[in-house]
Amino acid sequence: MAEPRFVAACVQMRSGRDPLANRDAAVAGVREAARAGAHYVQTPEMTSLVERSRTALFEKVGPPEDDPTLAALRAVAREAGVMVQVGSLAVRSGDKIANRAFLIDGQGEILAAYDKLHLYDVDLPNGERWRESATYTGGASAVVAETPWATIGLGICYDIRFPALYRALAEAGATVLTAPACFTKQTGEAHWHVLHRARAIETGSFMISAAQGGRHEDGRDTYGHSIIVDPWGVVLADAGGPEPGVILAEIDLARVAEARARIPALAHARPFTVERVGRQG
Repeated sequence: MAEPRFVAACVQMRSGRDPLANRDAAVAGVREAARAGAHYVQTPEMTSLVERSRTALFEKVGPPEDDPTLAALRAVAREAGVMVQVGSLAVRSGDKIANRAFLIDGQGEILAAYDKLHLYDVDLPNGERWRESATYTGGASAVVAETPWATIGLGICYDIRFPALYRALAEAGATVLTAPACFTKQTGEAHWHVLHRARAIETGSFMISAAQGGRHEDGRDTYGHSIIVDPWGVVLADAGGPEPGVILAEIDLARVAEARARIPALAHARPFTVERVGRQG
């Protein structure tokens, strides 16, 4: 039996401080992708709100059942008959906020949800300082979702820097891996493409990541370059910069089996211990 093929799309956005304007932009992007023939459409991390202020963030977000962007994307998935992966939304989780992805089927039902595991706490050389842990609560479980076309491993942004997560997703059956992002311009210029190609090559999987791009209302600059990479590390589609828009590529899952047969790294992994040698002083 031939492996399935489907058309995947990424909606690149420049979300601002108005959740309803961001909602409308996301819905328009999904509709555009569906009209272009997409079966699966992904939006970026923080689809509904890019907001640096912790106070403003808490004022604008609530539980997922009350989130207008999630409701609208469920409706457009049902309307267009496409699967939608909401890269992530900020939703209330106790006294903090969860950075949560949702996978929605063509009937508008939520198939899976995933909370970002790895929180971005860094000081960059250009003076940018990020402390996601001050506002967000990290997830505890990786998520693999079965769909009619592919088994999808869910990740978000900073997760892509943790190859053990992506290997575990592939070992659990994922053939498509994801890292929808709000990557900073500085780190994106240095690492975005190489990280995506590396995760694809290491696991013999497709990598699909929609991104935020450009100068946002809260002052941050994000890299854009939404990307689709095949299991051999070939870039099938790239937004080419930070401007909002839609990219598409055909996903032929036969390429997964071919790549994993040529370089069977998943099958060849062996347990090992680390021996530390030498002396200090």
